[in-house]
Amino acid sequence: MSSGVMWIWTPKMQKWNLKSLTKEIVLGLVLVFIVTNIISYIRKPTLDSTQLPPLEVQLIDGSHFSVQKSKPLLIHFWATWCPTCKLEAANIERVSKSYEVLTIAVNSGSEDDIEKYMKENALSFKVLSDPNGIWAKKFKVQAYPTTFIYDENAKLKFTEVGYTSTAGLLARLAL
Repeated sequence: MSSGVMWIWTPKMQKWNLKSLTKEIVLGLVLVFIVTNIISYIRKPTLDSTQLPPLEVQLIDGSHFSVQKSKPLLIHFWATWCPTCKLEAANIERVSKSYEVLTIAVNSGSEDDIEKYMKENALSFKVLSDPNGIWAKKFKVQAYPTTFIYDENAKLKFTEVGYTSTAGLLARLAL
C-alpha cells in the first residue's frame, strides 16, 4: 500500500576542493586516454606488409621525396577538412623539425588549396597531394588522421589513428 509519499534519493552534496577536483580531472583524462587508444587499435589499418615499399613521389612544392633507409620515417595521412587533423597539425610540424616526415593530404582539393591551407596555418612539413585517395587506399587508411611510423630499415613499428601529441610521436620515433 502506498502512503502517497514519494522518496527521491539524492546524493549528499560533495564539497569540491583542489585535491578531489584534481583527482576527478586525472581520472577523466586517464579514461579518455584508454578509450582513444582502444578506438585507435580497432580502427588501425592492417597492411599487407610491414615493410615500406619503395616510395618516390613529387610533393606539392615541386620537390621530390624518396625513402631514406638510414632514418626513421613518419607518414601522416590527413585532410584539410578534418578538424582533428587541424588540431594535430602543429604536432606534426614540430616533429618534422627533428625527424623525416611525409604527410599525405587526402581529398583536400587542388595543390593550390593545400598550399593556401599550409600558409594560413604556418605549416611547412612535406606534403603529397592525394586528391583521389589512391595513396590512402594503398595504406588501407579509412579514418583521419592516421599516422605510420617506420624505423630506419623501413619496417613498420607503429600505427596511430586519431589525435596524438608531439610527445607521443617523438617517443614512438625515438624507440
